[in-house]
Amino acid sequence: MKILKINALDQETENKLLVIWEISVRATHNFLSDPEINNIKKYVPHALRGVSHLIVAYDENEPIAFMGINDQKLEMLFVDANQRGNGIGKALITYGIDNLDINEQNPGARGFYEHMGFKAVERSEFDDQGNPYPILVMKGD
Repeated sequence: MKILKINALDQETENKLLVIWEISVRATHNFLSDPEINNIKKYVPHALRGVSHLIVAYDENEPIAFMGINDQKLEMLFVDANQRGNGIGKALITYGIDNLDINEQNPGARGFYEHMGFKAVERSEFDDQGNPYPILVMKGD
């Protein structure tokens, strides 16, 4: 299994994540009727494209789970029902905790995370929206 942060969601991946969403919801959200699931499903592509951080777990290059994070809040976490119980959800959450993207121009945040044991391992000249705000990728020990 590999876990990747998706910076630009392509249509094929979006379609696969939508399938995972529906399989997961149908397996776990017994309180929703078919019409309710179909209605909510219309909004999922927008939600996928709207999260600041979309993180996808892959098995043999096929998505099997994903989570979305906005403003340090977990907005969504869905695991293919056939993959439940294999530690994928935990792996996604651990990845989200252990891998941080922070603005390089925020020395207070960098100092805090370094104090907590994180180290800068990568640098990008631009943020996720393509703005010229350097981003540091930090990983925990």
